[in-house]
Amino acid sequence: MADPVSLDEAKLFLRVSHDAEDTLITTLIAAAKTRLEGEAGVGLDDASPVPLRLCLLYLVAQAYQNRGETVMDTDALEAWLSPYREVRL
Repeated sequence: MADPVSLDEAKLFLRVSHDAEDTLITTLIAAAKTRLEGEAGVGLDDASPVPLRLCLLYLVAQAYQNRGETVMDTDALEAWLSPYREVRL
């Protein structure tokens, strides 16, 4: 299965037209995917619902814009994320 967001989709979302930061953006996609999978308790792939894919793009953008800082806030995503959370006991 493919990643929920491709490098090209992320670059389009970030409005990045060069290839100089492809490695960085790919790393940010992987980190955001891991973060969301942990938050929601579900695996993400290319068949994931659009709201979860948008959450991933949001986290990628937040990390890209705030490089060097540890800001990856999911509070703003709660409305999109909560319907897909797995219930954990």
